[in-house]
Amino acid sequence: MVIVALLVILLMILILPLVNRHIEHNIEYFLFAMGVAAAFVSGVFSYDLIAHIFKNHLLYLITAAVFLSGLLFEIFKNKFKKFIGTVVTHIPLKIFVFLVIIILGLTASIITAIIASIILVEIIHSLPLKHKDKVVITVIASLSIGMGAALTPIGEPLATIVTSKLNESFLYLFTTLGIYIIPAVLALGFLGLLYINKLEKSSLIIEENYVEEAEEIKKIERFQFIFIQAFKIFVFILALELLGAGFKPIIDNYIIHLDSRLLYWINMTSAVLDNATLAAAEISPAMTTEQIQAILMGLLISGGMLIPGNIPNIISAGKLNIKSREWALVGIPLSLIGLVIYFIIHFVV
Repeated sequence: MVIVALLVILLMILILPLVNRHIEHNIEYFLFAMGVAAAFVSGVFSYDLIAHIFKNHLLYLITAAVFLSGLLFEIFKNKFKKFIGTVVTHIPLKIFVFLVIIILGLTASIITAIIASIILVEIIHSLPLKHKDKVVITVIASLSIGMGAALTPIGEPLATIVTSKLNESFLYLFTTLGIYIIPAVLALGFLGLLYINKLEKSSLIIEENYVEEAEEIKKIERFQFIFIQAFKIFVFILALELLGAGFKPIIDNYIIHLDSRLLYWINMTSAVLDNATLAAAEISPAMTTEQIQAILMGLLISGGMLIPGNIPNIISAGKLNIKSREWALVGIPLSLIGLVIYFIIHFVV
């Protein structure tokens, strides 16, 4: 009954934000409620769990980074927009977007996924694009950051946990996954370039959008809004921690013993569950390099599907007001194509 109840909760997480606008607009609180429910159902909800979650320094680091970046952008937004406007007038927009995607993707493992995502948000804010086009570029860039951040233990929690659990060196993930991640980041950069090129040919990029966007930012980037968004990020991370703990019985009893081919596809659950938790449960020093590669790449690529899938998604969607279905419409097909390509490369070729 516990497993059935957890599967029902998982289905609710996957479906309800896409079909109910009220839930979609309050996704953070919905996921928190689902996390509490999952923890209660699996019998892990306790004082010790809450204490463990609140000891996680990332909870405060990410929240503070989002809050402070919002304040700084509010203070310097006009100068930043002017700088981006100057850059775009000297560099074709498609080249600029290409460079942003690959540079943030390849440096996220050093500057961390959090900082890379904050930089991305402020750049996206200032681009002369309509909201729906900003969503596309944001999803592509967030996947690039999420994958690139895994190249060193500094970049994101998944990389830290895996390196520590395997007792490997600082460059282990770079040498193990770099052959797949670096070409993927470059491919995502080209995808962004092609998308902008299509917009330019269709005359869908309007210079006046700078003025419109400035007014929109002026309306939403108030102190109250910045505070609320930071609080929502805080709740979001709490929710992911609770979901990871709540779904641990399924992971421990049914998932970690499966063949790596099955694990690869089952790891699509990282679209809604914390990929660091999944990696911690699944990765073992007894595994071959090929098994480790398959599990991690499955987690990293799937992380781009939905907003809860990765730290860059959460930060970008929260600050750019991207809704669950908007993200899913781009993220799901993009990640599925990536999963199929990598599966063929790793398991077939």
